[in-house]
Amino acid sequence: MSPILETVSEFATEPGIGFRSLTENIDTTTSGGMLVFNIFGSLAQFERDLIRERTHAGLKAARERGRPGGRRPVVTPDKLRKARDHIASGLTVREAAARLKIGKTALYKALEATEKNTKSQRSRSVRS
Repeated sequence: MSPILETVSEFATEPGIGFRSLTENIDTTTSGGMLVFNIFGSLAQFERDLIRERTHAGLKAARERGRPGGRRPVVTPDKLRKARDHIASGLTVREAAARLKIGKTALYKALEATEKNTKSQRSRSVRS
């Protein structure tokens, strides 16, 4: 339940306190008005649940079609190669990131991920 519904429901049960909408025909000081208010709240919750279900179903269908979710990576393989070249030529990671117009944190993460990937591939080839 949304916070506003909880607040109104909480105060509407106390004697002498109610909610009257100026634009809709809702008046929680009467039993009929309280019924309408609760029906609207239930319908709103139902709609939120439907939206959530549809979103999850759509994401699942996209994954099954091979479409990954989320943002596209900022550090492309080409930018990563250029960053490695810059770093090898003596620039710091921060300077390399600035030249490529990407965030230093994103570059650090990309470098770390490829380093871990390379290490795991080496250890697999040694075991074989």
